[in-house]
Amino acid sequence: MRVFPMPQTTMSESSPASIAARSVRHVWHPCTQMKRHADSPPLEITRAEGVWLYDAQGRPLLDAISSWWVNLFGHNQPRIKAAIAAQMDRVEHVMLAGLTHAPVVELSERLAARTGLDHAHYASDGASATEIALKMSAHYWRNVGRAQKNRFIGLAGGYHGETVGALAVTDVALFRASYAPLVRIAATVPVPDPRARPAGVDEAAWVERAADALEQHLQRHADETAALIVEPLVQCAAGFVCYPAQYLARVRALCTRYAVHLVADEIAVGMGRTGTFLACEQAGVKPDFVCLSKGLTGGYLPLSVVLTTEAVYGAFYADEVARGFLHSHSYTGNPLACAAALASLDLLDDARLRDNAALAQRLDALFAPLHAHPRLRHARRRGLIWAWDVADAPTDFPARYAAAAQQRGVLLRPIGATLYFMPPYAIDDDAALQLRDAALGALDAVAPAP
Repeated sequence: MRVFPMPQTTMSESSPASIAARSVRHVWHPCTQMKRHADSPPLEITRAEGVWLYDAQGRPLLDAISSWWVNLFGHNQPRIKAAIAAQMDRVEHVMLAGLTHAPVVELSERLAARTGLDHAHYASDGASATEIALKMSAHYWRNVGRAQKNRFIGLAGGYHGETVGALAVTDVALFRASYAPLVRIAATVPVPDPRARPAGVDEAAWVERAADALEQHLQRHADETAALIVEPLVQCAAGFVCYPAQYLARVRALCTRYAVHLVADEIAVGMGRTGTFLACEQAGVKPDFVCLSKGLTGGYLPLSVVLTTEAVYGAFYADEVARGFLHSHSYTGNPLACAAALASLDLLDDARLRDNAALAQRLDALFAPLHAHPRLRHARRRGLIWAWDVADAPTDFPARYAAAAQQRGVLLRPIGATLYFMPPYAIDDDAALQLRDAALGALDAVAPAP
């Protein structure tokens, strides 16, 4: 049997192994080459408050990426905690097949009122929401007598999760290449990434060029295409591609013209992250499906939802069981998670969205030194998301930068050569200044200006 090396620790041989050492021994950490933890164990977090995480020695770490984009209102948020605790005294879980409960009904009603999409189907994570939306779209076309419409389109660089169906519409080789034999690859069309816009081509023409490529594909393949899936306005895993809202409007018009569903993956960009409740609102479009997760519960419990239209729902409403949508998860519509989501909606009212807009403007001014840094290119912001590309970044930049930032008291996790901030909405100016200074210090340590 192969013996894997344990991480270095400072504990005596007679002392119990640290949480970090035990984690490396038994926990297979996500999105991680575990060999790197042989010399650099994961950091143990023992508590959290607001935008701060605290390690076992009590040292603070600023959560500048909202714990993988999920924590909206800060850690240890009292209203969300109280909602979960109150629900715990009523019912912690009950299956949603043949039974129901008040939190899932109220959440569905409030999401319908907020989005204009009347029907909600629940799961526990974003990839599962993607799977539901894709299956539901293809099954819709089957139910209306067009079963040949069972293929999908994604945008170049799109990311929609890592289950097999979600990988089919994910265009990130790092995640998909190893599983290519398992995946029915979707078609891919260009996205109007402003960073790739040629000199002499204005934004409107660049948008039209990408929209024309989509239309040409639809002219040839609409009869076999069920849906196009997009991350509205910001493609996060692609390095925070921030494309114009006009492109999303053109996409909606083309999907309508060619009878193809539009699936909006708002898992990372919804719940106010881009400045509006849904990013789609900034383009004035209503998708056929919306996927929400991550911040839906404020980062407290796993929950995802797919919202869709009366027309889609109606195609499944029949006497035959096989025409129904027979997709389920054991924890579908969990009452505790729904209670957390309801508290999140209470917190994310119109006043909070206005406050977030003012906060984003104020922080953007504080981050001006990053915009002007000689090693950073293509400064961009959408709501409370900031990103910059690091010029001539070394190949090991992400890991080295994350370590350098952590040494300076900030949790940052670059995507390739892209540095980004996605802090909780609870961040204040003092924390933002610490974030700025730590980010600049880590950059100068890892990739100093020439």
